[in-house]
Amino acid sequence: MSTEIVSEANAGEPLLRRKSLSAHTAGTMRTDIDCGEYGVLVTDEPEAHGGTGKGPSPLQTVLAALTGCESVTFNRTAAEFDFDYESISYEAQYTIDIRGRLGNRNVRQHFQTVRLEATVVTEESEARLREVVEETEARCPVYNLINDARVKLEARWIRKPPS
Repeated sequence: MSTEIVSEANAGEPLLRRKSLSAHTAGTMRTDIDCGEYGVLVTDEPEAHGGTGKGPSPLQTVLAALTGCESVTFNRTAAEFDFDYESISYEAQYTIDIRGRLGNRNVRQHFQTVRLEATVVTEESEARLREVVEETEARCPVYNLINDARVKLEARWIRKPPS
């Protein structure tokens, strides 16, 4: 084992992780996304919106990425903070103004609002949960991507004792 201490000026290049995928659409709203060793996923639109309904919409997939990223980040942060929990359940929703997608350049095409509710089953105190949540939100890439897009992001974390 080796430990090195250096000044920031001598630290070198940042630690970057690169991931890639490939995607294909056959002239429809369905997109098959190959994530390599992690499998294939499909995005689509509901039949009522011109799709085939074979998968979640791309915007639903962004919400799924948010809950997944919050889960991973919370888990890592909880371990660092020695915070014990059994599980987290999420409910997430978004609103958009579809005039943007329909070509009105004065209306943002992406989310107007995102609401996230996370229920954490834990015996830990609300104060301890607050510490872990604050750090989780500071570290979560998808949370910050949405926040940096100036989306009205409302998160509610609920502490639930184990049954």
